[in-house]
Amino acid sequence: MTISQRLAALRELMQREHLAAFIFPSTDAHQSEYVADHWKGREWISGFNGSAGTAVVTMTRAALWTDSRYFLAAEEQLKGTEFQLMKLKIAGTPTIAEWISQENGNSTEVGIDGMVYSAADTEQLIKDLRTEGGLTLRTNLDPLKQIWRDRPAIPENKVEIQPLEFAGESCQSKIARIRKALREQHADGMLMSALDDIAWTLNLRGTDVHRTPVFVSYLLISTTQVTLYINKVKLSAEVLSYLAANQIAVEDYDQVKKGLKDYFEQTILMDPAETSCLLMKAVSRDVVRESSPVPAMKIVKNEAEIQGYRNAMLRDGVAMVKFLMWLDEQGERKEQRGELTEISVDEKLTSLRAEQALYRDLSFDTIAGYGYHGAIVHYEATPATDIPLQPEGLLLLDSGAQYQDGTTDITRTIALGPLTDEQRHVYTLVLKGHIALARAIFPERTTGTQLDVLARQYMWREGLNYLHGTGHGVGSYLSVHEGPHQFRMEWKPQPLIANMTITDEPGIYLTGKFGVRIENTMLIVPVDPQSLFPMEGHEKERGGYLQLEPLTLCPIDKRPIDVTMLSSEERQWLNDYHQLVFNRLSPLLNEKEQQWLRQATAAL
Repeated sequence: MTISQRLAALRELMQREHLAAFIFPSTDAHQSEYVADHWKGREWISGFNGSAGTAVVTMTRAALWTDSRYFLAAEEQLKGTEFQLMKLKIAGTPTIAEWISQENGNSTEVGIDGMVYSAADTEQLIKDLRTEGGLTLRTNLDPLKQIWRDRPAIPENKVEIQPLEFAGESCQSKIARIRKALREQHADGMLMSALDDIAWTLNLRGTDVHRTPVFVSYLLISTTQVTLYINKVKLSAEVLSYLAANQIAVEDYDQVKKGLKDYFEQTILMDPAETSCLLMKAVSRDVVRESSPVPAMKIVKNEAEIQGYRNAMLRDGVAMVKFLMWLDEQGERKEQRGELTEISVDEKLTSLRAEQALYRDLSFDTIAGYGYHGAIVHYEATPATDIPLQPEGLLLLDSGAQYQDGTTDITRTIALGPLTDEQRHVYTLVLKGHIALARAIFPERTTGTQLDVLARQYMWREGLNYLHGTGHGVGSYLSVHEGPHQFRMEWKPQPLIANMTITDEPGIYLTGKFGVRIENTMLIVPVDPQSLFPMEGHEKERGGYLQLEPLTLCPIDKRPIDVTMLSSEERQWLNDYHQLVFNRLSPLLNEKEQQWLRQATAAL
């Protein structure tokens, strides 16, 4: 079916159901950022495949809301369809409720599938629709069941055990900690919907979601019982035995509503941001509407997880060095020029990562944007868009891998030949922002919002900015995007705590020209008190301080740097980082690779 045919089928159903509009979010029944194919309804109806966006269809028009990461990609993918692009956070862009009220015909009812809309978002949408146009919301209809004829089934891939040597804490210990946290929140139990939280809690992993090692399920915890709701075909005899040994019962995935109705405790915690509105309605007990305690536990890494990151970053760094050396060699061979493309460099880097021990998958689809494609923040090359690399300009390469002991996420912007003064200037502005954040020393309990300006200050002085966040948490063989802590302009109240991972990735994107981003994954660590100004007699008043330690080990390309723009402190940071990279990686490389790395990390 074409997009037009899909819209026609949807509108026929909407007419029968007397709906003014239907809304398709990007989420699944677990409020995931990345979803299994079964839940890609927004992509199916609109053709837009970005990870964030909302499609809305009325009887006469269609529109799609997405953020700045996808403006250029969405414009391209929506061409030739009815869908109008709505740019979030841009002045003049109407809200979904405003737009629907303007487009409303005779009907006053708007539809959503309440299984893929969180309780919190549903309640806000009800208020917005009532305020804007006196509209009501219907939550019990999934039109895709009727009109998406070849809809993929819910995945039934096998689940595997994450060994304790990598997890660092048993699932029984985690469940005990969760129950303690629930008591502090005056709840007898909880429904866990977030797939990465379930995987972390049970020390299990899966392959149900592209590039994210999770499995489709729910977890219901009470004071005395733990029940995993999952399609049982996914569980091997080994995993069933493991669950039984840990006193975890198993029920069919589609029995979760019944489990909630039969829940015997007095109170149950259900996170409104994580739980679908229909599951929230299924509970007959008192609901404690609070945030799940699990993310705050998951984002603080234990010693085994931290060591896993360090080991994974070593292997990933080796793959990156081999790739960067290979890329340089191709550029030096005149007969090879023009034969490299965005897709071919992606394939080469993937193959080098796949050679590394404990490699399981990429952590997201590689972003390899050459030239003007680098200005498309979440660009992914396809056979239709793939372009050859020329011996000039910049290649933006954002990539990462899932190793069983850690997840990696790294961006490097690479000079392929001669550069313009503008390219050098922009590259150095981004580098200055990266270094400013990397050098930060800050009090315990500082938030990422308070530090975000450090990465943007130099570009702001020149009227430049980027609209994505500056940093996000990274899972331990889990989702490459982990929160709730972030470096971001918008207010994020989660304080930064020692042993959290977080990325440092400022960027500048000049539409139609080029893009620059430099990213390392960092570990938040305590500052040695001896390194701070002594302030004798005021140690208790001062409290503890934190800083960022780079986990990523890979040279930052020095060729595009305008060294005159760097301070002595910035040059020292880069030299120190490159010395660290050489010291850690060189023992794992052959002589030729060591020689390349020695030059790539030589002091400015």
